[in-house]
Amino acid sequence: MPVDNLLSNWAYMVMSALAWNLKSWYGLLMPNRQRGLELVAMEFRRFLHAIVLLPAQIVRSGRRIIYRLMGYNSWLKDFFACWENLRRMAPA
Repeated sequence: MPVDNLLSNWAYMVMSALAWNLKSWYGLLMPNRQRGLELVAMEFRRFLHAIVLLPAQIVRSGRRIIYRLMGYNSWLKDFFACWENLRRMAPA
């Protein structure tokens, strides 16, 4: 939260701008253009609850880490499609 001095307010603004830009880039990388534009136009709190705050269980099994998503919402299919796009873009 912003406080009484200029430096901390500047840091808060930079963090907020970074979060907003990451949300926008995520929406632009979606394979389904309609859903991506809907995500870009979304308020940040709704984006947070739809995409970021997914309930998950993290299990270590052998030498692997397994992520189990415990809930479902209508954005999960788009989340995984965008995740695959990001994986293909990453350098090998």
